[in-house]
Order: sequence, then structure tokens, then C-alpha cells
Amino acid sequence: MHTLRLKKPLAFFDLETTGVNIVRDRIVEISVVKALPNGETEIRTRRINPEMPIPLESSLIHGIYDEDIKDAPTFKGIAKNLATFLEGCDLAGFNSNRFDIPMLVEEFLRVGVEFDLKNRKTVDAQRIYHMMEPRNLGAAYKFYCGKELLNAHSAEADTIATFEVLQGQIARYEGVKVIDSHGVETEPIKNDVAALHELTASKLIDFAGRMCYNDKGEEVFNFGKHNGKRVVEVLKNEPSFFDWMMKGEFPLDTKRKLTEIKLRALTQR
Repeated sequence: MHTLRLKKPLAFFDLETTGVNIVRDRIVEISVVKALPNGETEIRTRRINPEMPIPLESSLIHGIYDEDIKDAPTFKGIAKNLATFLEGCDLAGFNSNRFDIPMLVEEFLRVGVEFDLKNRKTVDAQRIYHMMEPRNLGAAYKFYCGKELLNAHSAEADTIATFEVLQGQIARYEGVKVIDSHGVETEPIKNDVAALHELTASKLIDFAGRMCYNDKGEEVFNFGKHNGKRVVEVLKNEPSFFDWMMKGEFPLDTKRKLTEIKLRALTQR
């Protein structure tokens, strides 16, 4: 029995997908916990054949491989039953407003099954988590150092607090292994700048994040119509894209990094 006060069913759901692109990617598993006003719950979990290969990097995260879903029904095959199960329900999830709900709606639209959100309430537990447990410097200072951050947003106070927070983090986590976003165990935390750099360094190539490294360490675009495509391939196949970016309202750092990639590609021919 749950403790939520409900006037109508609240369906908690989570999706596992081939990736995070709402338009291009597909659902491979959906699990729904329907909380009923009488305190009872109903749970349904179903794997789905996405009708496309599951990228290895996605399989490493959720543990579902092509072989696992080859005999599963397609989303079209379960869409009407799923819509019926969710009929009259409000929706809830974790980061659901930004990802799970848009992805689910897109799948329903793709197969022509009506799934209207107009009369549904949506609850995103991640939003509540971030509001109630802020992840700012003041919160980190209190957590790791046990002190209130006075004069927050003064450059000196913030800098000193950050210095103390890092020391507190090392004291707390040294020797503890980290699980990365792919579920892979990394080296343990060390009191070593090079090791901390490897742990925290961004995969972004330019500070604006228009280009980044993919899982293979290749430089790819991180926006627009060429999102996920290798920079060198785009510049080779569509030279005008370089000119468009150089003339566009992109940061100088982005233009500089793009030029470096182009020049390096030319010298390697």
C-alpha cells in the first residue's frame, strides 16, 4: 500500500531506449507502476523491439542487447494496450518531463495512437530533488565541511570554500571507486591532480559545447543537423558548413577549435 493522496491514478514510468534523441531513437523497455487512489499498485514491464540496432554504448548502460528483444513486440504492437492502461492516469517519473514523456508521446504519435496530455498532471521527482537538495557551492560546503558559506557570491569567499570542499571530498572519497555513466567502474579517487583531472574533465572540445568527443574519442558535432557526426566528415562532405559557422554567431573559441580540426585534417591528407 502506498501513502500518496490521489484523486486519480498516478502512473510512474521509466523508459530504456536506444539513445537520447527523441526523434531518432526508440524505446526498448518500459516499466509502469500505476498507483491507485485506494492505495494499491499495479506494475507492468515490457520489452519492445525498436526495429533498429541498439548501439553498444546504450546496451552497456541498460543491459539490453539486440538478441534480448529480437522476439519482443514492436511499440506499434503494444501501443493501444499501453494507452488503455494509462488512460485516466496522471504521469510521474524521474527527469520525465524532459525525456521520458516527450519520448513516449513521440512513439505514440509515430504509430498513430491517441495519447493526449491536456487533462493529465505530470510530476517529475528529479525537479523536486534538485529544488529541495540544491547542488550549489553553499550546499557542498555544508555537506563536506560542515559549515555555512558566509558572503556567498563574493569571489574570495567562494574560492576559499571551493578549496576546502575539494579537500573535504578527497578526505571523504579517497580510495572509493566511481561508477561512470555507462555503469563501468573507474579507478578509485586519488589525492592526485592528474587523476582528478581524468575524473572530472569534460568531453567538450570547445567551451560552448558545440563539439565534443564521442565514446570512441572522435570529434563530433554536438548540435543541429549534424549532431553526433564526425567533424572531419562533415567538413569534407559539406565544406559550406565550415563557412557558415565561421560567419555565424559562434564564440571565437568554437571557431578556433573548428579551424584547428580543419587544418589538421588537411595536413593529414
